[in-house]
Parts: sequence; C-alpha cells; structure tokens
Amino acid sequence: MKTIQVSPKQTDHKENLLNNQDTHRSKSAAAQWTLCLLAIPMTMALLGSNLLGQAIWKKHTINDRSPFEAACAMDINGDQKLDVFCGDSWYAAPNWKRHRVRTVAAGTNPHYYEDFADLPMDVNGDGKIDIVTCAYFSRRIGWVEQPADPTQQWIEHEIDKPGSMETGILVDINGDAQPDFLPNIGNNVSWYQLTRQKPKVAWQRHNLGGVGAGHGIGVGDINRDGRTDIITPKGWYEQPATGSSKDWAFHPEFQLGAAGIQIIGHDFDSDGDTDIVWGMGHQHGLFWLRQTPGKNGKRTWSRQRIDTSFSQVHTLLLADLDGDKEPEIVTGKRVYAHEVEPGATDASVIYGFRFDRAKDRWVRYTIYEGVPAKNAPAEAGKRWALKDFPIGTAGTGLQIQARDMDADGDLDLICPGKSGLYWFENKRITISGL
Repeated sequence: MKTIQVSPKQTDHKENLLNNQDTHRSKSAAAQWTLCLLAIPMTMALLGSNLLGQAIWKKHTINDRSPFEAACAMDINGDQKLDVFCGDSWYAAPNWKRHRVRTVAAGTNPHYYEDFADLPMDVNGDGKIDIVTCAYFSRRIGWVEQPADPTQQWIEHEIDKPGSMETGILVDINGDAQPDFLPNIGNNVSWYQLTRQKPKVAWQRHNLGGVGAGHGIGVGDINRDGRTDIITPKGWYEQPATGSSKDWAFHPEFQLGAAGIQIIGHDFDSDGDTDIVWGMGHQHGLFWLRQTPGKNGKRTWSRQRIDTSFSQVHTLLLADLDGDKEPEIVTGKRVYAHEVEPGATDASVIYGFRFDRAKDRWVRYTIYEGVPAKNAPAEAGKRWALKDFPIGTAGTGLQIQARDMDADGDLDLICPGKSGLYWFENKRITISGL
C-alpha cells in the first residue's frame, strides 16, 4: 500500500501539501492491486505492510464497456444479493448478468449521458427499490419506478425541472429519518422532500435561492447545533430550528471554486467543530477548510492542501473503510470530467484519505491506479474514454457508493465512470502491534 503522510504545519501559507506525483504506474493495475508502502524521509513514514488495519483492494469488472457515470447497489431480484443499477441497465449478482430496462439518451454533448445520478429509494412505498435520478442537459429530476418484474422496462416519472444539475445525493436534511434529495443545481440551491407515497407520489421543493449556488454541493452541521446545514462553493446555509425555506440564513464565509460533489462537512481533527473537505472538480487538488473559533465566537477558516497530485477531483464520499469507526474520504480522478482540461489524459486513480489526529496530518492510501491515455487525440470531440484508456481502466464518475457487496462485514466500493463499471472488494486485514 502506498501511504504518504505530511504535516499541515508547512511554510506554504501554513498549507498541507501532499505532493507525490506517483510517476510509476504498475502494469498490473488493471487486474488486482496489492497495497504497498512508499517511504520518503521527513514527510513520509514507513508504517508497516498494512497501515492501521487499512484495506487491500481487488478490482472486479461488472461491465468494462459501460459509459455511464452513476450507479448504486441494491437487491433488485430479491435473492439477498446486492445487484448494481447503472444507466440503462441493472446487473444481477454474482455473475453480473445485464438487464436493459430503460433508454438513456446522450446529452447535447454526446460524451455525457442523461443519467447524472442513480440513487436507491422506495419512492412509492410498494416495497421495491426505485431510482432517483437527475440530468444536466434536460434539466430534470425524476424517479424511475421498478415494475413487478424487474427485468421489464422501468418507467421514469418527472419530479421537477429546476435547471442543469451535475448530480445529486440522498441525505436526511430535516431530521425526520427519511432520505431527501439534494441536487447540485447550477443556479439555485434546493432540496426535495418526499411528502407522499400513496395513492400518488408527491414531492415538495424547498427553494433556498441562488445566492450560494455554484459547482458543488454538500452537507454538514457547520455550527454544531444538531441540524444539517447545506454547504456550497460560496458559503453555507444554516438550517433554522423551525420555519420555511426563506428562513435558512446564508453565510458567505468562503470561496471554494468549482468544487466536486459532495462537499463534506465533518470534524476531521476532533477539535469539536466541523471542517470542510472538497475537491476541485475540473482542476488539480483535494483541499480542506480547518475550522477554529475566532474572536467573539466568529468562525475562522484555514484553507489547507491535502493532495494536489491528481486532477478532476469531482466525486467524494465519506465512508468507514477500515472498520475503525472513523470515516475516511474516498475520491479519485473523474475520467474525462471534461475531455480537455488540466490532467484529462493522466492516469485515473482512486484514493482513500484519513486524518491522523495524533500526528496532525493526512494519510493517503491507494485503492487503484491506472495508466495514462497516451495516444488520446488532441481535440476534445475526438476523445472517448472507452477508446483512449486501456480496457479495464477504472476511475470515478459522478458517484462512488460504499456497500458490503460480498456480505463479509466491511464496505466495498461501486465505481462507475466513462471507462466502465467496476466494484472494488475490500479485503481488510487487521495488523496488530503497529
């Protein structure tokens, strides 16, 4: 396992720079990955063959020709195994037999398909899991109904058309123990509450306005009042104790740029306040805002680097992969987020990041590293991930999902993208005495 540790207390504006360029890419990366250690003096430490019980990862191919960037795992056919829904099809575990159950059109830009989220939810209360989805070009939010026979065509029902959306997440925003849908609408911040399942499905839109809108969305309890706030690239919306959407106060306390999704709010350094981690969706870099109390109780945010060695950090997930009850950041390079932008043809990667509180620094470990698209055409319109990158190249798309795919007690990863659909088996081994 490659691990890198760097103290955030460095001279570059007190920022934490994890600056390993990882020029060596293993030729066997398209098959299985055995994690190894890379030790570099001073800023990087040799910690043993398996850092603090971290995982060894094995890649499994579901469909190496799938171009869709959203996917989720759920038991569709009732056999107690997690199947995978992605784009126009679902794949039956364990052999991944494909069932095409809907038509998903290409967008105005044919490098993207109108399936920017696949989120599992029993929308109509019939006991079968449906899909909540959204799209960029058609500007729609919808839910895709699972029929009595899941191998037949699934029917999409429109919820709203609020604007172009990068993707969306399911999260309990209002604290009623039910998932709500939070899309990343480019010019507006809204969330959708399922208010009725029967006899007719009904959703309520909570419109917070456009002042904080931008590329990126996420959640976290920023002011530690027990309520979920909404984080945007331009600040955060404070959820009121009671009241309507107009009562959500917006705090323009920072500027993140074109952030990935999710923007994650969590107390990473265990100092009692909520920090923020985000990626640059179309540039290089994973960063965090470290929150500390300022004068008169005013929040102070310190922007620090985590890792600037890879680009298109468009998709982030918070999940406990090593079983230590502390979640890690999972992210990577979105394969051809745009076909031509910084780092577009670089090798795809999937990494985990954990904050070592004892040593006050971030640790990166490798889940997957691919190889570059060495012969990619110069023109964006002629670039296609399934052609330019080697067959079997994994990476990230618009979603990463953590589920226990093999029912062995730890979380695995579902990783769709323009270069195929894969799942990574978490073969965690606990090492004692480190």
